[in-house]
Amino acid sequence: MPATEAPPGAAPAAGPQPSARWFATLYATAPLRPLLESLFGIEAEIYAVLRPGLEHSVAHVRMQWWQEECDRAAAGSGVHPLTRALLAARPADAPPGVDLRGLMDTATWDLAAATFGARRELTGYCERWASAMTVPAVRWAAPADMPADAATALGGKLGTALRELELLLELRPAALAGRLRLPLDELQAAGADPEALAQSPCPPALATLLRERHRQAQAQLRGVLEGITDPAQRTAFRGLIVWARLALRQSALLAAALPARWRPTRASGLGDAWHAWRYARRSAIPSA
Repeated sequence: MPATEAPPGAAPAAGPQPSARWFATLYATAPLRPLLESLFGIEAEIYAVLRPGLEHSVAHVRMQWWQEECDRAAAGSGVHPLTRALLAARPADAPPGVDLRGLMDTATWDLAAATFGARRELTGYCERWASAMTVPAVRWAAPADMPADAATALGGKLGTALRELELLLELRPAALAGRLRLPLDELQAAGADPEALAQSPCPPALATLLRERHRQAQAQLRGVLEGITDPAQRTAFRGLIVWARLALRQSALLAAALPARWRPTRASGLGDAWHAWRYARRSAIPSA
C-alpha cells in the first residue's frame, strides 16, 4: 500500500472543509493531537476511493486493502504507518484495538452512491462514522476520572451530530458527484426535486427545507457541546470542540446565504397584499 496521499489532518476528497480539521489539530491538547492527526489521515486514505477519475477497479482494490487493515486495527495491529501511529498514541490502559470499520461502511455507501430513504438511514450513517472517528478520540483523550461508558456515549453523540452538520455543508459538491445528503422522504415531503441539490441558487422549496435542517442540526450539536461542562473535559476535548464550533459557524453562514423567501408580516389582508406586491415587483425587475 502506498504512503499516505494527503497530509495528516486533510479532509477526504469528497468530505468536509479541511480548515475545520486543521484547526482541530492545531488547538488540540497534546494527548488528543496525535489521535486526530492519525484519524484524519486514515479517513483521507479511505475516502480517497471517492476521488473523481479514479478507476472503479482501483477503488475496489484500495477498499479491500483498507478493509483488511481495519480488521487488523480492531485486533490491535496494523501495517499502514497511520494505523501504527494511532495505536501507538492510545493510552497504556486502553484496550489493544481500535474499531475503524465505520469509515469503511460509510465509504462503501458513498462509493455506491447510495441514497438515504429516511432519516434513520442518515442517522445510522453518521453513527457509523462517529464510531470510528470521535468515539476513539473521546475515549482515549478523556480525563482519568471519566467513565469509559460516558466517554463512549459522548463521542457517539458528538460525532453523529457533527457529521450530520458536515453532510449539510458538503451538500452541493456531493450532489454534483451523485451523492444525496438528505433523505428522499424529506425531499418529497417538501416538494423538492433531488436534482435541485446540485443547483445554485437552490429553488425556494429546497431552501426552506435546508434552513430548517441547518437549524435542527445546529441545535443538536450545540446541545452536545453545552453538556460538556466539566473543565477537565473541556480542556481534554478542546480540539473536538473547536472542530464542532467551526462547523456551526460554517453552517450559520451557509444557511444565511440561502435564497430568502417572502414571509407575511401583517395579519391584515391589505398588509399581506402590499408585501406580496412588493415581493412580486422586485422579482420582476431583472438584475443589472
